[in-house]
Amino acid sequence: MVKPLTFKGDKKAKKRKRVDVEEKFGDGEPSKSRELATTKAEDDPAVEDDSWVTAEAVGDVVGPIVIVLPSEPPSCIACDAGGKVFASQLENIIDDDPATAEPHDVRQVWIANKVAGTETFSFKGHHGKYLSCDKFGLLSANTEAVSPLESLLAIPTADTPGTFQIQNLRDTFLTIKPSTSAKSGALPEIRGDGESITFNTTFRIRMQARFKPKLKASKEEKASQKISRKELEEAVGRKLEDDEVRRLKKARREGDYHEALLLIKVKNKHDKYS
Repeated sequence: MVKPLTFKGDKKAKKRKRVDVEEKFGDGEPSKSRELATTKAEDDPAVEDDSWVTAEAVGDVVGPIVIVLPSEPPSCIACDAGGKVFASQLENIIDDDPATAEPHDVRQVWIANKVAGTETFSFKGHHGKYLSCDKFGLLSANTEAVSPLESLLAIPTADTPGTFQIQNLRDTFLTIKPSTSAKSGALPEIRGDGESITFNTTFRIRMQARFKPKLKASKEEKASQKISRKELEEAVGRKLEDDEVRRLKKARREGDYHEALLLIKVKNKHDKYS
């Protein structure tokens, strides 16, 4: 299940609705990223982290994502089963801060993957079809295969860290335009014909933490540093004193484990023949 973000000192927020991305995204053909996560989860529980974080670099954009729009009220790109693309209001958000947004509806989630041999991305909706932008700048999600119309660049915004410009292969940008509805608080229209970078083309991408390379590397590093007393004693070849266990564990954290292990083994020999 998706876990809500909480911050120290925050006021209690209204309980969030949750969307189980893995369960509700089932289309009979799991994405490679989901298959990889499932395989690794069997060996490392750390990869089961379902919290949502902000993509900060192009290399972060992979797996389940939410594309947050610069709108008021906060909304994101969504699509229905018929392939209609629309702005969907975000309910899982703290104090209207887009950096805390999470999905509450599977229609708000896209699976991001690099298009083979290119720097572009494809974004697959919950119904197994891809986000597409035609030559008129109209968005839809009706195609089952990736062509240039479904290939989009994610370009980090130079002066606004944690946000992106999403550009199509005709060099125009996804953008929002005010709704023509007279209804108060009406959500914007999303188009793909923005000709320049503006506030309206500046989107935030939220992603599941377990796919973020830096977080994955940090968890793998921490996991590699963990070692049991039994493993240490097997490596040394005898029972260890508490201070020796502490010394070896500290050395493992600091990167000089093998040197410390060698010193203890040498001490063993000295003690044996002294």
